[in-house]
Amino acid sequence: MKLSLVVPCFNEEGNIQKMYDETVRVFDGKIDDYEFVFVDDGSTDGTYHILKRLYENQSKCDIQVLSLSRNFGKEAAIYAGISNATGDLICLIDADLQQRPEVVLQMLKVMESDEDTDCVTAYQKVRHESRLMCCMKSVFYKIINKASKADFKNGASDFRLMKRKVADAIIQMGEYHRFSKGIFGFVGFNTKYIPYTAEERHSGKTKWGARKLFSYAIDGIISFTTFPLRLATFLGLLSAFLSVIYIIAVIIEKLAFGIAVPGYATIIVLLLFLGGMQLFSLGILGEYMSKVYIQVKQRPIYILKEHLHK
Repeated sequence: MKLSLVVPCFNEEGNIQKMYDETVRVFDGKIDDYEFVFVDDGSTDGTYHILKRLYENQSKCDIQVLSLSRNFGKEAAIYAGISNATGDLICLIDADLQQRPEVVLQMLKVMESDEDTDCVTAYQKVRHESRLMCCMKSVFYKIINKASKADFKNGASDFRLMKRKVADAIIQMGEYHRFSKGIFGFVGFNTKYIPYTAEERHSGKTKWGARKLFSYAIDGIISFTTFPLRLATFLGLLSAFLSVIYIIAVIIEKLAFGIAVPGYATIIVLLLFLGGMQLFSLGILGEYMSKVYIQVKQRPIYILKEHLHK
């Protein structure tokens, strides 16, 4: 069976050649039929020129190069790569060598050992991150697993090997705002998880800072659960309930003690609290409406500028 390695690339000029050489070396004598599907996601450095050179000098294996018209994000690049991969098996792998090709061989062994396995996913058993970041990620997975019907494995990345039928199911998910971890869980199929250790980047800096990860987490929650909408409803009911209790307390206070005007500070606090809850609820509605607004336009998930392939 043919294996397609889908490699999203954004400003990876210092990593691509090394990643290609290492993969060819590791696969030599172990995998005969495979291809690289490099997706240049609007890089602003020399990434595309290196990919074009690799394509022109290909000899060990087939190479496809997809150049997107601008930076559409990793999710769109993954979708573009899967959509154009020709293999019976498809593996998503990063270009920075944090995800080693040796792990791909382990995935293949796991899949070959059980014909019912449709997908093998690598997860980081030990994260080389700060305690705060690990704690925040753990909280995110707990929240989204309780609020969503899709299954999310804590520490699981996009580094996974899948059969063609899994890839075809993912391609059918034509949503514009893509959250791959949720999509993988939503399509289902029999998935096995294996641990791996993420290596240090060969070159360059990570594109996933705390701010971008937080935004990505919010997109995931909004894309795969209506929990925030229910939360807004709950907060609204709670505020109304507390307001009724406070009204009763004011009436009792008036009848029992004859106090004509309630405290100024109390009124201000209540106004700020209720106003904040209203704005919070409107913000949640706005997030969902913005996603619907973009989706109904049916814009393409990515725009292909150039496709180098045989």
